Amino acid sequence: MTQASPRRLFVTTALPYANGHFHIGHIMEYIQADIWVRFQRMRGHEVNFVCADDAHGAPIMIAAEKAGKTPQHFVADIASGRKPYLDGFHISFDNWHSTDGPENHELAQAIYKDLKANGLIETRTIEQFFDPDKAMFLPDRFIKGECPKCGAKDQYGDNCEVCGAVYAPTELKNPYSALSGATPVLKSSDHFFFKLSDPRCLDFLNGWTTSGAVQPEVLNKITEWIAPGEDGKPKMGDWDISRDAPYFGIEIPDAPGKYFYVWLDAPVGYLASLKNLFVKQGKDYEAFMADPATEQYHFIGKDIITFHTLFWPAMLHFSGRKVPNAVFVHGFLTINNGEKMSKSRGTGLDPLKYLKLGMNPEWLRYYLAAKLSNKNEDIDFNQDDFMLRVNSDLVGKFVNIVSRSAGFLTKRFDGVLATAADEQGAALLADIRAAADTVATLYEGREYGKAMRDIMALADRVNAYVDQHKPWDLAKDPAQSERLHQVCSVLVNAFTLLARYLAPVLPSLASRVAELTGADLGAWGASGQDVARINPYQHLMQRVDPKQLEALFEPPALANQAQEATKTESNNAKKPAKAAAAPAADPNAPGGEALAPTIGIDDFAKVDLRIAKILASEAVEGSTKLLRLTLDVGEKDDAGQPKTRNVFSGIASMYQPEQLTGLLTVVVANLAPRKMKFGLSEGMVLAASYADERQIPGIFVLQPWPGATPGMRIH
Repeated sequence: MTQASPRRLFVTTALPYANGHFHIGHIMEYIQADIWVRFQRMRGHEVNFVCADDAHGAPIMIAAEKAGKTPQHFVADIASGRKPYLDGFHISFDNWHSTDGPENHELAQAIYKDLKANGLIETRTIEQFFDPDKAMFLPDRFIKGECPKCGAKDQYGDNCEVCGAVYAPTELKNPYSALSGATPVLKSSDHFFFKLSDPRCLDFLNGWTTSGAVQPEVLNKITEWIAPGEDGKPKMGDWDISRDAPYFGIEIPDAPGKYFYVWLDAPVGYLASLKNLFVKQGKDYEAFMADPATEQYHFIGKDIITFHTLFWPAMLHFSGRKVPNAVFVHGFLTINNGEKMSKSRGTGLDPLKYLKLGMNPEWLRYYLAAKLSNKNEDIDFNQDDFMLRVNSDLVGKFVNIVSRSAGFLTKRFDGVLATAADEQGAALLADIRAAADTVATLYEGREYGKAMRDIMALADRVNAYVDQHKPWDLAKDPAQSERLHQVCSVLVNAFTLLARYLAPVLPSLASRVAELTGADLGAWGASGQDVARINPYQHLMQRVDPKQLEALFEPPALANQAQEATKTESNNAKKPAKAAAAPAADPNAPGGEALAPTIGIDDFAKVDLRIAKILASEAVEGSTKLLRLTLDVGEKDDAGQPKTRNVFSGIASMYQPEQLTGLLTVVVANLAPRKMKFGLSEGMVLAASYADERQIPGIFVLQPWPGATPGMRIH
């Protein structure tokens, strides 16, 4: 790939919803995009790489209310925790903004007005579920019930996670509010729709999606959605873009009490973040976006294809704006041969924990790069494979090249490299330089796995040269001094060339290689330069310690036995944790396990179950499983003052502390107090789980219906 004239690139990743911290899926996507961005910068192109917090919607409004905060305060607190993740994994965004910023309010309303002027906004009266207890219309994800297609229970109001069916919330059987448990009622409301079924939109989408803007496997899915069905209409109909107050979002112009559905203003946040960046830099946003040479690219996960490949480009096109050149869709990250990530099953990969354990972020960057392709495919994180690739490829093949040669150059030749190579060494260096275009083509096409394989194949050739010439043997013979000088110089130059090829993936290591060699590793076109002199070598990368991987992945929680979980945590203070074997599940039994032996009423009466209110909930320092709960069980001390209980519960894998505060639950009130290393536990909070969490994950704390009060006994 020859060096092209500089390009003007606008690159984004999907906006993370601002109701929680980053998970490993976010980090995988950001690393994938960051590698591409760093490569483009090395090619001399202008890149504007931006993202933002997706700050609006009913879920954030509800979470903020539970936390006793305004939505703005709630989102700001989440946003304040982003930096350690981004800096920790060397992710090079030029700007991080919020969809609640003024730029997004302005742009979202302007796009809506332009679509309306183009005849693509329609008002319709619809029936919508309303929660009589909460006095609000329910978002789709806060309505649950039985799937109208397959009958699966506890499915969300927009799609079934069992059979994949897509439907309207009103089609659910036996619906209930996920907020209050109340049976919702239907109420009429005027909503605004973006007419995606308009022939103009369908014609445009048929052209744009087949232009190379999406991967072939994504195009196949899109075609299913926009192709005419038996009734002549596309499967993907018009899009409801409005929500009724109360709602945290952007107001629709000239429509009091109406707000844009969060998925309308979220992608507009890409433009808003870019505009915010340009305002800071004193650049002309309008001119940049109007320039035909500007290229726009989005990296997203396969779960949000519809919004980014149908609604978003159509919105942009029919509001008179530039459409994306391409949307790059990736799959999910699984663990150990396809298992879904789950903290409660001991298969969670917490990015911040990874960093706190002292694990090198570039180990993960390289491992993900070695797995990624330009296809919409899931990739698997396998612990053994991770350790092998890092220790064998990065340390054994790559770093080992310079560690076996740099010392001889500094000790014997004052760090000065030979100006000429032997014939074999010169041919080797020429072949490595000649690979620049091939590797560049692979980076450009996001074929990172193939690029890593090609680079490591070159490293294998360099190591074969090492083994053939054995610099450690040459150093023993004074007569071989010139030969030693040539061989070690070839090795340092080869290592530097490979470091340049790996720089988009390993930016921190590349920076240290630049300090060692004085080479310009920030420009792809500098690959023909030889290193003249090196500084004293300092170790560049450690091997993965198996103990770090053991600590990274928690052992499975005994979720269906909260008391046993506390016992395990106490024992873990004395000896290394071992993963408990998952119980064998019986799919024909309720909850996956047979009922316990029959007991009499007298036996049941011995267990005192009481309603308790969680007054406070906090993480337990030194524990990854436990939360410390302060409970009101309706008790009073000798002076008649309210008395609280302290209970440790093994539910931290499922709940954030702030989610529990203020809730009612059920506690075993007459369980003997248990002394733990963290303090005294005075009871046990009841929670439910399936027998084998690998089949149905989750730990669900019991909650009584509204109206129950602390101290009431369960009979």
